[in-house]
Amino acid sequence: MRTLAEWLSYQERTHPREIELGLDRVRAVWEAMGAPRPAPIVITVGGTNGKGSTVAFIEGMLRAADYRVGCYTSPHLLRYNERVRIEGEDASDEALVASFERIETARGAIPQTYFEFGTLAAIDLMSRAGLDVAVIEVGLGGRLDAVNIIDADVAVITTIDLDHQDWLGGDRDSIGREKAGIARAGRPAIVGEHRPPAGLMDALGGIGADVVASGSAFWATDVPGAGDWRWSHSDGTVFDLPRPRLDAPVQIDNAASAIAALHALGPRVDVSADAIRRALAGVRVPGRLQRIAEHPLTLVDVGHNPQAARALAAWLDSTPRRGKLRAVYGALADKDVGGVIEALVDRVDHWYLAGLERDTPRGLPSAALAATLAAVRPTADGQSFEDVTSAWQAARAEAGDDDVLLLFGSFFVAAAALSHRT
Repeated sequence: MRTLAEWLSYQERTHPREIELGLDRVRAVWEAMGAPRPAPIVITVGGTNGKGSTVAFIEGMLRAADYRVGCYTSPHLLRYNERVRIEGEDASDEALVASFERIETARGAIPQTYFEFGTLAAIDLMSRAGLDVAVIEVGLGGRLDAVNIIDADVAVITTIDLDHQDWLGGDRDSIGREKAGIARAGRPAIVGEHRPPAGLMDALGGIGADVVASGSAFWATDVPGAGDWRWSHSDGTVFDLPRPRLDAPVQIDNAASAIAALHALGPRVDVSADAIRRALAGVRVPGRLQRIAEHPLTLVDVGHNPQAARALAAWLDSTPRRGKLRAVYGALADKDVGGVIEALVDRVDHWYLAGLERDTPRGLPSAALAATLAAVRPTADGQSFEDVTSAWQAARAEAGDDDVLLLFGSFFVAAAALSHRT
């Protein structure tokens, strides 16, 4: 018998590559396990940004309407167990270990990546839980991501922007085509992107999906003077709603896509306006502009690509502050660090650049971040640190009560902040 930690260590060694896209291996093992379906209704959520929040909104709305729901998301922040959530509770060590044992028996000599093991475990555990709906987040891309072995009843594509270009292509059209692969012929595909690339829309048309796009099939609009917003659909459905508890303007777009996904299921689910309102007021997602201290205000965000950085900039512009913005930033080597810095450099008063090479082989050292910062803005005020903890300590030591501390970038930054907050 292995502990969960031992299983995860084993999975990291059993395949020579951390990422190996393709469905043949994982499908073969899934079929050897009996090809379980995680729930009678499956919603798959892909996109560049907003996936985790959209999953949380769908889950919250369904649970508020008394449906039994399971979710699969990645990566995790503090514990691997966070990746599989059934009826609002993280999977236990024991449940995950038992599932990994079943997968190991079924796979024989077929190699599986760390992510493929996790995807199969999520499907296995959800299929045994008597769920009504499973909500599954795509890990990377869509067409060749392991979760795509499941035919979703509804596919949601939140946004399309540049990220993971080495795997998905170097432009929005190429990335959009890859992400369109989670859709199925004759089934709804929700497009939350306001200006979707032609590659995405062409690919969805080629698949034969029933495209339900923001701005043409459904809308999220402000209600003048009320501070609230309205969701409306081309079929005449209208909901007047409170703003989500999750901060940042982009969360309304994520909530709108979640509502559109449930609406697309028609009579298969009955989620009232009241259930939607309760979910909007209650849903929280760790690491999404999460407040972890008030004096000074300290925020943690997993925004790690230019689109996410632009959303952060928009939130900062809409949120008054009296003091300085001090940013603790760490990144992985495959990210567009220059694009992230460019989006925020006019808002940040002082940068605390944290090396992540101790956390992961993919982590950038602080010297690389400093070089990019200097290239983008030679006059920028910044310091380099070996890790997130030391960068955060320096930021706190220099911050006044009116300042804002923003710890952002990689999930490794968010994990360090949430595990060491005081």
